[in-house]
Amino acid sequence: MSVEASAPLAVRLARTIVHGRQPAFSAEVRGKLRLCVLDFLACTLEAYSLPWARQAAALAEKGDGRCTIIGSTSHAFVGDAAFANAVAAHGLVREDMHTGSVSHLGVVVLPALFAVAQDQRLPGTAFVEAAIVGYEVGAKVGRALVTPQFARTFRPTGFTGPIAAAAALCHLLRLDEAETTSALAFAANMTGGLNQWPHTGSDEMYFHAGQAAAGAIRAVRLAMSGARGSARALDGEAGLLRAYRPDRSAPDITLFDGAEPEIMSVYFKAAPVCNFAQTPCQAAIKLASEEQIDPARVAAIKVRVSAAAQAYPGCDYVGPFERVLQAKMSIQFAVASALLRRSVDEDSYRVLNDPAIMRLAELVNIDVAPDLTAAFPMAQGAEIIVSLDDGRNLTRHLRDVVPADQGLIRRRFMTAASKFAGEVRAHALEGAVDMLDTLPDISIILQSIGAPANQPA
Repeated sequence: MSVEASAPLAVRLARTIVHGRQPAFSAEVRGKLRLCVLDFLACTLEAYSLPWARQAAALAEKGDGRCTIIGSTSHAFVGDAAFANAVAAHGLVREDMHTGSVSHLGVVVLPALFAVAQDQRLPGTAFVEAAIVGYEVGAKVGRALVTPQFARTFRPTGFTGPIAAAAALCHLLRLDEAETTSALAFAANMTGGLNQWPHTGSDEMYFHAGQAAAGAIRAVRLAMSGARGSARALDGEAGLLRAYRPDRSAPDITLFDGAEPEIMSVYFKAAPVCNFAQTPCQAAIKLASEEQIDPARVAAIKVRVSAAAQAYPGCDYVGPFERVLQAKMSIQFAVASALLRRSVDEDSYRVLNDPAIMRLAELVNIDVAPDLTAAFPMAQGAEIIVSLDDGRNLTRHLRDVVPADQGLIRRRFMTAASKFAGEVRAHALEGAVDMLDTLPDISIILQSIGAPANQPA
């Protein structure tokens, strides 16, 4: 075994992060990152006034911080801004998704980077490269760590997020190898998040992203101050991977070893629902749009999904629905709404006890499909079979989730940004994101979104 291969995993990751073994990022990869930023901003601008977002913002300490909390008239210190913006970005359950790690990396990596880059007045090129590194590290760690069994108990984003954001910040701030190794070690110790919340639709989920972003900043600052973490924090006997993997193994992780960076595997949600409800509701929308279905004549509904989808807490839940988050996690609710409305959006969740939706939701049976399980996570397919009272079965199958495309992402951004800041400022903000690589100061992105247009800046 070579010296390189026998080195602790955190050291090997740090060497790649520090010494630039990642390839020069193509225009396509950089373009994908800009879409991630637009999607992040759209979600945050739509959700900043929701209760959990306001609760997170209210925790910010008063003082002379210079980081933007989106939707706030005041500025905050770095950690507080990252926490608040991460919570808001997660508030719609419509954030970007990396299926292989079962993680929402953008709502941790991007708010942490925005806060630190704004505080340090850093340029856009450094931001873009650091973000791509962060997505890569979080995705690779998640692929090695997260299984359906893990996700039944632990929140994947709470485990991948701190390490992803810490790696991004180390790259952004040009930490050396020893500092980066320690930052990754401290971030591994700041992972956490339990998946009990889907059972009741409680609010912990929103705060997982905020805690991960703020924890990453603390991890990096500790390393910069001279604190030293264990080089075996990821792969040691009691390291992260061995601690949480059922077989107690520590798979090797190599960054940028695929045909393209992991950020290219990130997709954008079409509907504001759990990742595992996306494809089932899309299959239901397709069926309802192509067939004339009388809801009163529906006798049974079978939804075939992967084992990972059925196992994720809250996804196989027929009700009752007392909180919006319960309904947004439920495949049954999403499919019922899709069949009735031919769409799934925020309006689907205005009334949780609609008798027509509840009747159909109660007819939905979730069936684990071996073929879809074998295809996951490379493909996230689903099939819906609606049985009518005359004996007919109507079926639609999707091999994989259909992501929101660039056009939809930009429309959602412009709608949210125009409502928040006015159309002129919205176009300027979109233009700044499109020129992200060339911005001399990342604060240009944030200066228009500290307060709504109808409030004083």
